[in-house]
Amino acid sequence: RDPVERTPVWLFRQAGRHLPEYREYKEKTGRSFLDMLSYPEDVAECTMQPVRRYNVDAAILFSDILVIAEALNIEVTMPGGVGIQVPCPLVGPADMRERLPPAASLSKEFVHERLGHVIESVKLIRTQMKKEDISIPLIGFSAAPWTLLFYMVGGSSKKNNEIGMEWLKNYTDASKELLDMLTTIVIEYMSEQVVAGAHMLQLFEAMGMMIDEENFGKFAMPCLEKIAKELKERHPDVPLMVFARGASFANEELSKLGYDVITIDGSVSRETARDFVGGRTGLQGNYDPKELIADGTKTPETVRRTAKELLEALGPQRLIANLGEGLGGKEDPELVNVFVDAIHEESEAIIRASRS
Repeated sequence: RDPVERTPVWLFRQAGRHLPEYREYKEKTGRSFLDMLSYPEDVAECTMQPVRRYNVDAAILFSDILVIAEALNIEVTMPGGVGIQVPCPLVGPADMRERLPPAASLSKEFVHERLGHVIESVKLIRTQMKKEDISIPLIGFSAAPWTLLFYMVGGSSKKNNEIGMEWLKNYTDASKELLDMLTTIVIEYMSEQVVAGAHMLQLFEAMGMMIDEENFGKFAMPCLEKIAKELKERHPDVPLMVFARGASFANEELSKLGYDVITIDGSVSRETARDFVGGRTGLQGNYDPKELIADGTKTPETVRRTAKELLEALGPQRLIANLGEGLGGKEDPELVNVFVDAIHEESEAIIRASRS
C-alpha cells in the first residue's frame, strides 16, 4: 500500500524449463520434474536459478499445484507433452471416501508427514538465500480447492474437462465434503510454509476457466474466503495473493475477502481492472508471455515498449508486474531479462515524472 520508487516484478514459472541452467541441472540429476520436488536440494537450486539470473523482486518456491493431491493418496504423473495427469481419478463418493485420508487427520502434523519435503525445501531456500546474500521475499504457494478437485476427479486439463462440473451437479454433498477437506489442507500447508520461512503466499485457482460463475460463487468462493480469513488470522502481516485464472468475474468479490493482491490474467482489460477491486487491493499481472518468445518479431525494443504499456495502463503504484499466465518454456531468457529491467526502469521514470 505504501508508495514505491519502482514497480516490483516477478514471474509465474520464473524457475524451470525456459532456463538453460535448469535443463542442464535436471539432466545432471537424472530425475524427472516431479521426482525433483521430493529433494529439497533440487527444489532450492531450481528456486534460486532465476533469482541469480534476473533482478526479480521475489523468489517463488519451485513446486507444483498437485503436491497436495499426491499427499492425499492420488497418483500424479507427467508423461511428457500432455501436461500433468492423474491417471486414476476419483470415480464417485464411495471411491473418494475409501481412498482419501479421513478429514480429521488433515492437520499440521499431516502436512509434515506427507509434505515435509516441501517444508524442508522452504527452510533450505531461506538458508541458501542468506548464504548468497539475496534479500528478497520468498513466496510460498498452493493450488486452490476447486483446482485440486478438478484434477482429482477429472484427471487432466487436456480432456474430460466436464467431469469437475458434473461432480458438483451429481455429487453435490460429496463435492462439498471434498472441497472442505481441500480447504483445510491448503490452510495448513500454506501456514506451515510461512512458519518455515515464506514471506508471502500465492494461491492459484488455476482452473477457474473450468467452472461457471454461478458454481464458482457457490462452491469455490466459500473455500477462498475461508482460506483468506484463516491465514490472515494466523499470519496477519504476511501478504496474501490470489489468482482466479480464467475466472475474472470473481475478482471484485475476491478483493473483499482479505486478500492483499488480486492477480489478473490476459483476458482482463487493464483500463477497467482497478475499477473492480477499488482501493481494496493491489493488482498483479498481466503481461503476455508470448511477447518473450524470440519468434523473429519480438526484440528488446518490443519488450520494453509493451512493458511500458503495462505500466501506463495499470499505473506503477500498488502493482506487482507479472504475467497473465506462466512461462511456458519457449521464452528467451534475454527477453525475459529485458522485461524485468524495463519494468524497473520505466516505472522509476513514470514515478519520477509524476512527482516533478
